[in-house]
Amino acid sequence: MPDLDLNLLTANIHMGFSAGRRRFVLPELRQAIRTVSADIVFLQEVQGAHSHHAEKHENWPEVPHYEFLADELWPQFAYGRNTVYPHGHHGNALLSKFPILSHVNRDVSVAGAESRGLLHCVLDLPGSGASIHAVCAHLGLRDAHRRQQLELLCTMVSTEIPEDAPLIVAGDFNDWRRRGHPLLERCGLREAHLETHGRLARTFPARWPLLPLDRIYVRNMRVQEAAVLSTPPWSHLSDHATLAASVCLEAAGT
Repeated sequence: MPDLDLNLLTANIHMGFSAGRRRFVLPELRQAIRTVSADIVFLQEVQGAHSHHAEKHENWPEVPHYEFLADELWPQFAYGRNTVYPHGHHGNALLSKFPILSHVNRDVSVAGAESRGLLHCVLDLPGSGASIHAVCAHLGLRDAHRRQQLELLCTMVSTEIPEDAPLIVAGDFNDWRRRGHPLLERCGLREAHLETHGRLARTFPARWPLLPLDRIYVRNMRVQEAAVLSTPPWSHLSDHATLAASVCLEAAGT
């Protein structure tokens, strides 16, 4: 199998609203995401349904937001519902240019806190004989909760994903104090922005990114580049800046 370059994108899309929920910006967000031409897109806070907003906003899509964003560029998508309420639900989603062989959404919520999940997808790379494991993560706001969730993630990585399989774990880790990062390193994961720039990416708040909340981790892949997308239009499309990375799936024996 020859080396294969992959473009990755992760974004907490804030249910399709700008920071402060002042404007519904999902159509603009779709256009921005399309310009990146990522092969795999990891999304958090994706609105699966919301009857109240659908009545209020004329440009509210008739399909779930992950399907609206996928459009014709990403023929494959998966959704993991994390939070359910009387008028709708939201969660994590993954958009892929490659076939999704399987997906499962792991509930890693802590009792009494906001629901959180890990969406684990297995992607097929046609003609390569290889599969990629991709995990879209959205972790809790409290250190103790994140610790539990990261331990569950590491257990999943060590027991359910082959040691030699290409793996990407991306999303909103809410780990602004960087306390969870060493645990992921012990699981064999390497963070893309740290590897290419020497520090974790600052992605929150979007207009003046100060806190390193969003990450792209890989295993058995070579990181080529990583970047924070925080200039217009990205700076007004969510409360988080978007994180991009270019990685390489190396041929066996290289």
